[in-house]
Amino acid sequence: MGRGVVADFGPSELISGLCHTDTLDPFPVWRDGAISPCFNQLVLGALAHTVVAVFSACYLSAQSLLRSSPPCGWGLRLVSALLVALFFVGDLVLVALLHRGDMYLDVLADGCAILSWLVHFGALLVLQRSIHRRTRGPSLLLLLVLLPIPNLVVTLLAYAQDTTYLDLAEPLRVARLVLAAARGLPLLVYLLAFAAPCVGEGSYTSMSVNDADSSLLIPESSYQETGAMVAEDGSGCISRLLYLWLNPLLRRGRRGELERPCDVYLLPRRLRTSAVRRHFLRCWEDCQQRAATQRGNTTPRPANMSLQNGTWTSPLQEELSGIAVEVGLLKVLHKAFGLRYYLLGVLKLAGNMLGFAGPLLLSSLVTYMEEEGAPFSRGAWCATGLFFSTLFSALIRNLFVFEVSKVSLSARAALVSSIYGKALRVNGGGLAARFTLGEVVNFMSTDTDRVVNFFNSFHEMWSLPFQFSIALYLLYLQVGVAFLGGLGVALLLVPLNKVLASKIMENNKHMLTHKDSRVKLMTEVLFGIRVIKFYNWEAYFAQKIAACRRQELSHLKAIKYLDALCVYTWGALPVVISIITFVTYVLLGHELTAAKVFTTLALVGMLILPLNSFPWVLNGTLEAKVSLDRIQRFLKLPNQDLDAYFSHVAPEDPQDTIVMSQGTFSWQGPGGPDHPTEGDTGSETESTKGSLLLHSLNLTITKGSLVVVVGKVGCGKSSLLAAITGELNRRAGVVYVQGRENGFGLAAQEPWIQHATVRDNILFGRDYNSSFYQAVVEACALTDDINILPNGDRTEVGENGVNLSGGQKARLALARAVYMEKDIFLLDDPLAAVDTDVAHHLMERCIMGILRSKTRILCTHRIEFVDKADVVILMDNGTIIKTGTPEEVLPLVEAVPKNRKNDSNAKEKGTQEEQGPSNELFAEVESSLSGEEQKAVGGLAWKVYHAYWRAVGGALAVSILLSLLLMQGTVTTWYLLSNCILKCVFSPLISRYPVSIMETTPFANMSSEVKFYLTVYGSIAGANTIFTAIRAFLFAYGGIRAASVVHNRLLDTVLKATVTFFDTTPLGRVLNRFSSDLYSVDDTLPFFLNILLANIFGLLGMLVVMSYGLPWVLVPLLPLGLLYHCTQRFYRHTSRDLKRLCSLTLSPVYSHFSETLSGLGTIRASSSASRFEEENERRLEQNQRCLFLSNAAMQWLDIRLQMIGVVVVTGIGVIAVVQHQFKSIDPGLVGLSLSYALSITGLLSGLIFSFTQTEMQLVSVERTEEYSTTLPTEPQHSNPQVPTSWPEQGWVEFRGAVLSYREGLPNALDGVSLVVRPGEKVGVVGRTGSGKSTLFLALFRMVELNQGQILLDGVDTRQVGLAQLRSKLAIIPQDPFMFSGTVRENLDPCGRHPDPQLLEVLEHCHLSPVINRIGGLGAEVGERGKSLSLGQRQLLCLARALLTEANILCIDEATASVDQKTDKLLQQTIREKFQDKTVLTIAHRINTILDSDRVLVMHSGKVVEFDTPADLCQRDDSIFCKLVGGRGE
Repeated sequence: MGRGVVADFGPSELISGLCHTDTLDPFPVWRDGAISPCFNQLVLGALAHTVVAVFSACYLSAQSLLRSSPPCGWGLRLVSALLVALFFVGDLVLVALLHRGDMYLDVLADGCAILSWLVHFGALLVLQRSIHRRTRGPSLLLLLVLLPIPNLVVTLLAYAQDTTYLDLAEPLRVARLVLAAARGLPLLVYLLAFAAPCVGEGSYTSMSVNDADSSLLIPESSYQETGAMVAEDGSGCISRLLYLWLNPLLRRGRRGELERPCDVYLLPRRLRTSAVRRHFLRCWEDCQQRAATQRGNTTPRPANMSLQNGTWTSPLQEELSGIAVEVGLLKVLHKAFGLRYYLLGVLKLAGNMLGFAGPLLLSSLVTYMEEEGAPFSRGAWCATGLFFSTLFSALIRNLFVFEVSKVSLSARAALVSSIYGKALRVNGGGLAARFTLGEVVNFMSTDTDRVVNFFNSFHEMWSLPFQFSIALYLLYLQVGVAFLGGLGVALLLVPLNKVLASKIMENNKHMLTHKDSRVKLMTEVLFGIRVIKFYNWEAYFAQKIAACRRQELSHLKAIKYLDALCVYTWGALPVVISIITFVTYVLLGHELTAAKVFTTLALVGMLILPLNSFPWVLNGTLEAKVSLDRIQRFLKLPNQDLDAYFSHVAPEDPQDTIVMSQGTFSWQGPGGPDHPTEGDTGSETESTKGSLLLHSLNLTITKGSLVVVVGKVGCGKSSLLAAITGELNRRAGVVYVQGRENGFGLAAQEPWIQHATVRDNILFGRDYNSSFYQAVVEACALTDDINILPNGDRTEVGENGVNLSGGQKARLALARAVYMEKDIFLLDDPLAAVDTDVAHHLMERCIMGILRSKTRILCTHRIEFVDKADVVILMDNGTIIKTGTPEEVLPLVEAVPKNRKNDSNAKEKGTQEEQGPSNELFAEVESSLSGEEQKAVGGLAWKVYHAYWRAVGGALAVSILLSLLLMQGTVTTWYLLSNCILKCVFSPLISRYPVSIMETTPFANMSSEVKFYLTVYGSIAGANTIFTAIRAFLFAYGGIRAASVVHNRLLDTVLKATVTFFDTTPLGRVLNRFSSDLYSVDDTLPFFLNILLANIFGLLGMLVVMSYGLPWVLVPLLPLGLLYHCTQRFYRHTSRDLKRLCSLTLSPVYSHFSETLSGLGTIRASSSASRFEEENERRLEQNQRCLFLSNAAMQWLDIRLQMIGVVVVTGIGVIAVVQHQFKSIDPGLVGLSLSYALSITGLLSGLIFSFTQTEMQLVSVERTEEYSTTLPTEPQHSNPQVPTSWPEQGWVEFRGAVLSYREGLPNALDGVSLVVRPGEKVGVVGRTGSGKSTLFLALFRMVELNQGQILLDGVDTRQVGLAQLRSKLAIIPQDPFMFSGTVRENLDPCGRHPDPQLLEVLEHCHLSPVINRIGGLGAEVGERGKSLSLGQRQLLCLARALLTEANILCIDEATASVDQKTDKLLQQTIREKFQDKTVLTIAHRINTILDSDRVLVMHSGKVVEFDTPADLCQRDDSIFCKLVGGRGE
């Protein structure tokens, strides 16, 4: 018996006994129109409090640190928790006193509550003494406190509805009501104390200072750096889901305190560049070993010592080349990031599935609305379902996007580091032969970005077809086979879309090719801008660039119009599909209901998305594939294999440092066509066909000797040095270098200067040793130059040393080489660009002084120093003709063999001291002259929007907006009509003709009303497609027009800018405007602007429909709108700053890379590769920090907007269900509102995202606009009064000319007055920086005079237009500038002279044999003329001058890099050709100007002497006489 009773007493009996309910329905959720007390107390009360207790208990074990008193926020929370517990104790007492039937239910609930709040109190006590004391503590606490609130609300509502609780005759019940209400107060205090923890903003910084007291995120042991918080690491689950860890940063951004990259958080540990790189290298090794094992080559090559610092390099770094085993880059990426990335697919799947819950719940809700008297609970479940599905869908999608962005960041770090590492190790010849510098930088920028973007599109590849098929299936469930009609149309568009996509791809490829060539041309123009201005070639280059740009734009136009076609088909599609589907459905004899119509509309929307995005996803994938292949091709290049290059067998004599026997070398990699370069191009060289090969080299150099290499221009001197460092390819023979692991001290012929301070350039990563440093500076004659600099040796040198003179660059590079303290020094003509006295100083103090015990190889044309050598090597045509003592070799070299003593134009060192410091240099350098690139602050100025509006064209812009408005208007009207037509047309139709319409009634019989509706319906749909088309094409046209206008204005201004601007602005900064900023204006800006406009108008349309359908929706919409506004404002400040910091930190990554590429020879020769890799890693890390936080901020915003969307959708559902209870609602309109509301989140986040992106892209307009409007430009007027033949005679007169380069700098010309008579030949001498070159700059008006005049034939040069003036003067500049193109274009870009004349000029300059060898006038000269040696380039510039039949010729050290013999012949050519012309020559070799009519000696910007050489040599006090020294003896 007893057993039976127990058996019957199951869980349902237990619950019904506890709740006093019916055993058949023991646990009702809803009772008497409200939530039942049973559900409230058990689930919302007891269960919720149990969760609070369990999770609070987890914190009881937190490590406590006894320190000063915690902030007041913690105290308030402790008091609140205790109060709540006490209120529950009071309630428990009252329950016991009342002693009602269901008292045990209340006892259980109150007991749980007391226990949980006491545990929570304990947890707070512990936490406030733990590492969390300076913060709010874990965000989970907030959730725990929110859990019991629904219970409180329901209880209060129940009490309010029960009149006994309001009856004063029942004091105990009234007391319960009061206690329950009072419980809300401490909870509110708790929440406020959590929101404002009284920690103060100090927490932002104190988070980083890791004394245990204020370490915020991580215990001190694990994280030692200070200065910034670590993003995300150590934050709790809720904090991660809602990105609460970002709040301090966002607040800081709103106050405008995100100025520098170091203000942002550090990257989470696993995203740090170093960690990612190590992981990637490990994966690469694994893949290599696997590949090796598969090929049966089971012993992969071991890691070995490399040249770089003798550091250990992993096989990857030795073999990124894949010499031994080729590994696909994709395989390695797959191994490194694959697993984590594929797992994210699960999230994607879940998000997609939840996305479809929306339309289905919508369907059941509308069905519920259509049924009269349907139970309330069904509606409630639908609304709840909508809430949860949209909530979880939002969370999951957000998490997915953020995690994918993390994986793609890691991949980016891995790729950039690999490309950089490869560039440092690749074989010099191989690199130069296959890729230009621009292309290699492109691998790191464009190609890497494309591969990284693929991470975003891969999951779409499978999820889009999946979404599509599910949407189809759901459609089939709604309307049966009727969906096939609409689907047919949609599927017809897929091949069209595919065709369009491939066309777009093809055009894109061509466009990028033209863009590359335009940027390459632009780079050359900016490099040679001085020379272009001297030669007055701006118009020619502007045309050349415009031609490239036209080609680029023609493809852009094609892309944009095809794009417009895509947008059009996509925009018109939903309307067309819906119409076709509905008509088919009705014709099949079914009845349309509101539920069907709106579910179908929602599903059609979900169908269109995959159809439209698929081609783009496909394109992205294909682009990534192309880029991946390009990077792979680069990584496959052979590496420098120094172990194989150098012989390991030491020679018998230990004194032999360098030994070559029968060596044959070429610049070309193995297997490539044979084309080394002529020698004198420095070791950083690129070359073209037909250059010479170094062959049969036999050479032994003993330790500590000075070896001088001489020979005529282009005989292979520089190539010999490159062969010693391992930059060439050894074809045959043996090379041995003692101690090559330590590297060489290399001073290349074209000095490679880093964009850093003078001191950093000299130290080159070594520690500062004061005494040695001073000795080096003195030995390299830099002391005076450094004293003049505004900040001494802390002064920044511009890019490529742009603000130093040629001689200073050469000496700086020499000082860097000397400071390295290597055993072997390779000096490639460091004496060429300096004056005689400085050359002597360098020879005595540096080469023969500080380096006397080292092995030195010096290439030079200065024969006067050759007699100091131990051994002289004479080269010609790529081989060594003679090796011997100076006495044996010199007679073969000298132009005129004669008494040796007289040839050394030596002079006493004294004069240099007398001359005192120069100040021309001041001219060029200011402390950190180029300054940091300015980051615009705050919002975009209206003038930026205005500038873009003007670029598009006002009328066009207005018509675009108008067409958008009409398009949106027609869509909205159409949707509202769908609802009316449902009621007025289709339903009566069906009731009138129950049989299939087709059989019984021809359409002729339809009532005129139906016809009218269908006509209106159709015509609105038609109008919509027309407006969509107009808007798409107008927009495309507007974008192209703006792109063209912006570029033309920018180019025009930059070419007209003053020389001073180019001297003070790094080239990369100007180039950035022409590459990435213009790309934004061309492509990205219109793309985002298009989306933005569509979103704005879409949102307006949606609000109209929703308010028409459910006016009540406006009530929650207003506060939500306000919330939306505040959130996005809060976000936009920081977002904008982060984006700006992103672009600001990106330039240094690329500029460091291109700097590395141009200095590869020096970096590798000195074994500094690993240090440069670290520097690259540091710069990349800075950029990744900003990128990561920029992504996180976007997700921070997204999750908040998604929540707003969730509230709107739930709100509409709830309002609809409530209104249905009062029978006052049209189900069709609810359906319409909800089908719109489902897309509200997308629209809201799309709106902010596209707005922010548009703002970001407009920063590019801001930057180009800044150049177009604010650059200092040269005056453009011209003077028609000046006769075309002017200046006929060639009088040159300076009258009191004073010139300083910038305010506050000393005068570079200080009251210069002199007259040069027609046809006179004047030589100009003076120490570096005495104002010699400034004379020429003033003459050409490159820099305007501060006072005084310069007259040519009596005409003030200021009265003449710049173009007129410069076209009448000829110059041979110090830097021989050549641009890539043919020899013919370089000689005569404007095509004014016939070929025979060009050939004759080349003959005069002794260039004919060389030009014929590389292929005549049509031969390409390579990037910046790389296929010619430096000397040959100088000769070509002389040839240009011979062509300019000007009456005044200026020569600036034109023959510094030319050997003596050639120099003699050239001087003769100049004398013959310019016999009756005025010639001014700046010279460093005194003998080149000894036969001048007069000599001008400059010092500190003043004229010191001006007389005939003979007269000056007679005067004892003459500076010139001392310069000439012992010549006349």
